[in-house]
Amino acid sequence: MPAISFQAVSKTYSTAQGPFHALNNVSLDIQEGEFFGLLGPNGAGKTTMISILAGLARASSGRVLVQGSDVQTDYAAARRKLGIVPQELVFDPFFNVREALRFQSGYFGVKHNDAWIDELLESLGLTEKANANMRQLSGGMKRRVLVAQALVHKPPIIVLDEPTAGVDVELRQTLWHFIARLNKEGNTVLLTTHYLDEAEALCGRIAMLKRGQVVALDDTSKLLQAVSGNVLVFKTDDALPTALAAQARITGRVVQMVAHDAQEIERHLAALREAGVQVQDVEIRRADLEDVFLSVMAAHTTGGAA
Repeated sequence: MPAISFQAVSKTYSTAQGPFHALNNVSLDIQEGEFFGLLGPNGAGKTTMISILAGLARASSGRVLVQGSDVQTDYAAARRKLGIVPQELVFDPFFNVREALRFQSGYFGVKHNDAWIDELLESLGLTEKANANMRQLSGGMKRRVLVAQALVHKPPIIVLDEPTAGVDVELRQTLWHFIARLNKEGNTVLLTTHYLDEAEALCGRIAMLKRGQVVALDDTSKLLQAVSGNVLVFKTDDALPTALAAQARITGRVVQMVAHDAQEIERHLAALREAGVQVQDVEIRRADLEDVFLSVMAAHTTGGAA
């Protein structure tokens, strides 16, 4: 039995411009113990999927099961199995951190779990803030408390919706160390993130969404194998000719150009010299998940098979 099963799930919203299809017949299973990544550009449908899974939105058609419990017809059982960390910083301003975790435990009928609360506080670097009011915490500390609240009832499935958006490097490292430990102990993890390096490092399998449809679904290693070759990376203050710019990914002064072999690297460099483009800090790296992601999104835009 899968930990999470999306079965032909669609979600349509009515708007002034007509119906908007946030999800279109999405089907995928996440197995017990997986660390699964859900990737896609803004508006792809990731948060809609999480909202339906959490029972915050109702699918227009299809079913979602959590360890066999239907999120609509058996909501209480399904919700108890989930620990969900939302994107938004939602907190109760009237309690300190420890009180907030005790109240969250009570929502799931869990009592006398102070030892687990202490372990969560220690693992997430919150011990010194245990008696601080939630209003006094920084954004990063509030994010840590959201993670602790999601885990306080010891759910077998952890859902992380952009958990490290806008947080510092220390929190990212602390969070991933703890979540990776829980995953090794048997917890299933579903992650949505825009940090593709995180997804590449953590997720054993990945689904990519675009416009409410799954456009890629495979093991992370197989997705990486699909985009073979190297990437030529350099810096320049010069504008690239149109023909070269069309082949490049440009971020400020940094230019990245896919090259499948040494001959193609030399052709790129020769074209740059001929165009009078002065290059600096030249390096060659292997293709990564960001290259895969951009390739899949581009293929889907042009109607190609992903």
